[in-house]
Parts: sequence; C-alpha cells; structure tokens
Amino acid sequence: MDLVPALEEPLKKVLGPPTAKVMAEHLGLHTVGDLLHHYPRRYEERGQLTHLADLPMDEHVTVVAMVADARLHSFASAKAPRGKGQRLEVTITDGSGRLQLVFFGAGVHKPHKELLPGTRAMFAGKVSVFNRRLQLAHPAYELLRGAGDEAAETVETWAGALIPLYPATAKLESWKIGKAIQTVLPSAQEAVDPLPDSLREGRGLVSLPEALLKIHRPHTKADIEDARSRLKWDEAFVLQVALARRRHADAQLPAVARRPRQDGLLASFDDRLPFTLTEGQQKVSREIFDGLATEHPMHRLLQGEVGSGKTMVALRAMLAVVDAGGQAAMLAPTEVLAQQHHRSIVEMMGELAEGGMLGGAEQATKVVLLTGSMGAAARRQALLDLVTGEAGIVIGTHALIEDKVQFHDLGLVVVDEQHRFGVEQRDALRGKGKQPPHLLVMTATPIPRTVAMTVFGDLETSVLDQLPAGRSPIASHVVPAADKPHFLARAWERVREEVTGGHQAYVVCPRIGDEEEDPKKTGKKKSPEDEAEKRPPLAVLDVADQLGKGPLQGLAVEVLHGRMHPDDKDAVMRRFAAGETDVLVATTVIEVGVNVPNATAMVIMDADRFGVSQLHQLRGRVGRGSAAGLCLLVTEMPEASAARQRLNAVAATLDGFELSRIDLEQRREGDVLGQAQSGARTSLRVLAVIEDEEIIAEARDEAAALVAADPELTQLPGLRTALDALLDEEREQYLEKG
Repeated sequence: MDLVPALEEPLKKVLGPPTAKVMAEHLGLHTVGDLLHHYPRRYEERGQLTHLADLPMDEHVTVVAMVADARLHSFASAKAPRGKGQRLEVTITDGSGRLQLVFFGAGVHKPHKELLPGTRAMFAGKVSVFNRRLQLAHPAYELLRGAGDEAAETVETWAGALIPLYPATAKLESWKIGKAIQTVLPSAQEAVDPLPDSLREGRGLVSLPEALLKIHRPHTKADIEDARSRLKWDEAFVLQVALARRRHADAQLPAVARRPRQDGLLASFDDRLPFTLTEGQQKVSREIFDGLATEHPMHRLLQGEVGSGKTMVALRAMLAVVDAGGQAAMLAPTEVLAQQHHRSIVEMMGELAEGGMLGGAEQATKVVLLTGSMGAAARRQALLDLVTGEAGIVIGTHALIEDKVQFHDLGLVVVDEQHRFGVEQRDALRGKGKQPPHLLVMTATPIPRTVAMTVFGDLETSVLDQLPAGRSPIASHVVPAADKPHFLARAWERVREEVTGGHQAYVVCPRIGDEEEDPKKTGKKKSPEDEAEKRPPLAVLDVADQLGKGPLQGLAVEVLHGRMHPDDKDAVMRRFAAGETDVLVATTVIEVGVNVPNATAMVIMDADRFGVSQLHQLRGRVGRGSAAGLCLLVTEMPEASAARQRLNAVAATLDGFELSRIDLEQRREGDVLGQAQSGARTSLRVLAVIEDEEIIAEARDEAAALVAADPELTQLPGLRTALDALLDEEREQYLEKG
C-alpha cells in the first residue's frame, strides 16, 4: 500500500514536542495530515469585523476589532494594600457591538503599551459576563499593524485579505494554529488523492493538494468555495465507499430464504385481526417479505412515527419466519420494554401463542421472554424452548446475546430502537444462526434521509408514515412556569380533569432523585438563564411527593424509573395499564414502546432538558386511543432563550421528520453521527448532513458503482489510504450506527 510519508510525519518532529503535545491532547491532532485537515471554522476579512453583538457565552472565541478606549485603574487589594493593584480595562469595538477586555496585575504592562486607541488586533479568549457585560479576561492578542517588518510578517501569516479562524482551545489560539499550518502546508503537495480522476474531472473538482492550499490560504471567497466543495466530496465519498463495501460484503453472506406458508401461522393471524392494515403497513410488509425471500441476509431499517404500527409489521415478519421453519428474536433496549412487547405480542396472537399447550391453536408456537433478571427456573425453561425450537419467537434484552443462549434455527432478528444498540452486539447475535439471520431494525426517531444514508448507510430503509385509524391528534403547549406560574397551576387542573373524565396521565422528569448531587453541575456559569440552570433538574421522587400532597392530592399517583427492581417496574406498569393508577410519574423509561391507550395527558417537567426528538418520542405515549392527547411542556427558561424556541418548535408540529431536522440543525452533526467515529480524524468537518443532501446522495451512487466494479479498490491506492484513516481495518466492520 502506498504510504504518504510527508503526511504521516508526527507533529512532534515538525513543530516540536510542546506544541505537538497540546495539539494531540486538546485537538486530537497527531500527524501533519491531521493538522492539514484541521480546517478553519470561518474567515475574517481585513477591515470587516466579527459581530461582537452575537458572541456565544462560555466559548473560546477569536475576534478582530479595534481598541476604542483603554484605562488603567489602581486599587487596593489583600496583596497590594496600598492601592498598588492594577487593572487595565480595554474596550474594543467592531461597529456592531462592544466588548470589554480586562488584564490584572503583572499582566497589564505589555497590553497597556500596545493596546492604544485606534489599534487593530485579533483577540482570543473565553467570553464571560461580569456586571452584566460581556468580557474577555486576559485574552491573548496579535496586533494587526499596517507597516514595518513585523506587520508584514503578521499579514503574510494571515495570507492576504482573508484571515482563517481555526477551532481553537484555551491552550492554543487560532493564530498559533494558523502559524503551525503555514509550517506544514508545503507537505500538502504530497497528499494522495482519494477521488478517482474520472469522478473529479466529471464534477470539475480541484485536486486535493490545491483544495488544502485554498482552504488554509484563500485569496478570494471563490478559493474557499472551491476548497469546500472538493473537501465535502472527499468526506461524503470516503464514508459512502466504506458503507458500500460493508453492504457488498453482507450481500456475499449466505442466508436461508424464508417464505410464509399459504395456510400457516401468518394467515391465521391475519384472519384474526379486528382491523385492516393501513396502506403503509401493507407496502412496508411487502418490502420486508421480499427481503426475507432472498438468499443473502436482509438488512432493513424500519422508520415509523410513534404509534404508526411498527410492532404489528415486525410481528407479521416474525410469524412469516416461524411459518418457514425458523425462529425470530426481538431485542428491546430495556426490560420494561421487553416485558411490554412480550405482553402485547401474546395478546395480539391469542391462542396462536400457546404452542404445545391445551387450548393452543394447531398452528400455534411458543412466545418466550428472556431478560437478565428472570428467575433461574423460568430462564432454564426459556433457554430449553429456544434450543429445541419449541419457541418460535423470543423477546428479550441484550441478555439474548449471551453465550449461553442457543437457538434451534434463528432466521430473523428484530432490533427495537437501534440507536441504543451497537453494531458489535448486532454481529454477536448474527453469529447465533446456522447462517446469518435476516435483520430488521426499528426506530421511532424519524431520521432525515441524509442521516439515514450516512449513519445507517448499510441498511435499506422503509418508512411508515401513516398513523393507523382511530389515533387521535395530540395538542401540545409550552407552560412557562417562571414567567407565568398560574399556567403551571392550570396544567395540574387539566390533569385532574382528564382523570375525572376517566383517563390517566404521565408526568415525566429528567432525574430519579436519589442520586448524589453532581459537583460539576453546581458551579454553573452565571447567565440570564442562570436561575433555571442553577438548580438540579426536577426529580421523579420529589415531584411525585409534592403532587401527591399538593395539586393532585387524592389521586392514585405512582412512580416508575430505571433503578427499580424489574418485578416492581412490571407491577407498576400493569397497574397503570389496568387503570388502577391515575398518574404515573416517571423518567424517560416510558419514552419508547409503552402503550396505554387510556393515558391522554402528559406533563413534561424541565422539558428544556430533553432533546427535540426525545420530547417527540415521549409525547407519542398519549393520544394512543380514541380520546385526544394533551402534552404540556413545562420550562423555567426565559422567552428569548434557544431552549424555549426549541420547545415552541415541538409544540408547533407533530411531524417527526420536521422535528428531526430542527434537532439536527441545533445539535452538531458529530452528535448525530455517533461518538464511535472517534476523535477528530473521522468526524465530519465540512460536510453538513442537512445542507449537503445532494452530495451525499450522489456520493452514495458513485460509491456503490465503484465498489460493485472493484470491491477491493485495487485501482485506487489513494482511496484505500483514506479509508484506512477513516476506519482502521477491523473497524470497517463496526462503522458506528448512532
């Protein structure tokens, strides 16, 4: 394999150990190549200043501005009782706003001489608030002078009119990173291009060395554009080739084709259904049955809005496999969910789930539950039923993956809520079949198409977007508890009204309440949102206690959270499902899969502490029956805050795909693409998953065609090198799935 010696050179040798150490520890950069791929976050034009008006709090920023005013104050302090302490206050401006800089003690002399009114410079530091004004304390700065050798050198370093500003840290300012990049930039000429020439020329993209030069030393905005379009293609293409190779490898695996019998279990089940399947359910079922009928493993992602009937579609697929002589396993992320799926599947199947028992239908099979906390005897029986093939369907948690669990003939694995389930676990389960089983992954988190292509790029996708008949709309409202406390009182009245009307309600809190206080959380920053930020998130145990003694006195209030014993959790859920409990105060354990059609209201406390998609998931627990649902998002955040805008967005639409776009725009792509693409090297830098939908789609097609023609990439050493950098050889198997 062609190595790229110049780019593999350790930074220690090129920049010296101290700088290299900071780059490795704080930015994850180890080689010359890593540093060349550390792109500017944005560019400042000489003469055009950053907007001081919209500086982010608590972030490390670099601003270009002019000194408007500088004053030296003397004051008395414990160290300097005679008034000899000195503080230099410098006000800088950019026309849009002002920012105060402060220097103390011995640190005032140099800036006092250099930062004279009218001087322009770059300043870097962490934005904080003091006396309600934004300030930078002891910022590092670099003067931008207009004449003399020193100035010429500064200007030269900043390459023409556009000053690149790099993602920086307190230990290493943007301009120091810039200088280090200038040192290694000549090596860019030796970068081996991962894109096939035909693709590059066909799309009019510049070469990789030219792109690296232009992104770090642009002379015009067009240079930046050229560089970015090229580097976006690299990221999209290399990632899609990795996924295409995984799909290609999967397609080479053998699997047993599973086709349902004409008059088998599936047919009996369909005859018993009290309703007809929606068009969406029928279409998705056809896609799944086609996949099950092939002789290589199906890998399909089933996305369905909360309550769109995914479980029904998955159950029919499992029955088809049992019909064809195989077994099906359904994996749930938590015990509560596994128990719940087991209960609802047994109910849906009725006598068809009583295989081998008196009263069971002749087509029947056994449906067993397997979780970590089961008693030894029940567990032994379940394991026996699996190995003999007596049980056609098993539902369980990750306990299913343990070595002890053996199947008679595993034909299909259904994974509920993929984002809680790693690829390694998927592959461990895959090893349980005589041949790799088919795989169906379900998620109720709507995933924009591009993310599906990027994060779940090795899965085919089916979308269930119709709600079954009889589902009711959910009204959502934000309850600003701090601004309008009477709104919160009214929220509890609404819960009471729902209960009086014969319905039930959920109250969701971010915390359980018996944890140790996290010391890191208490030294929070001071900001306008400080009051709401400062207190710990509301907790289930406290809230349940207050409601029971206060606004919901007299109602049957119970709690549910993840640290309860599984039997207790199950008992609480059973009582709630049976209507014996009026109000369930819970953590997000109820987020997925809990199905109580009589629950019509949900109050989410400290709603700003949850993500957009999570709120949408939680809300999907109400309005599951014929009565309309109500979801109240309680927050103490001020009206102008980003958190409030996020909640307003959730209240304004029930469209999960729309919300997932908002969610994605607010979080960085890195979070969406999962953490296991570890370190700075493989996270997306210039590719934005939402804006660059077209590039990702085109890169996917190009990658698929290339891998089909040359799976080993023998013609493209540059691409192989780039792939190795993206995933060490063994990690290609485990491209992170969120």
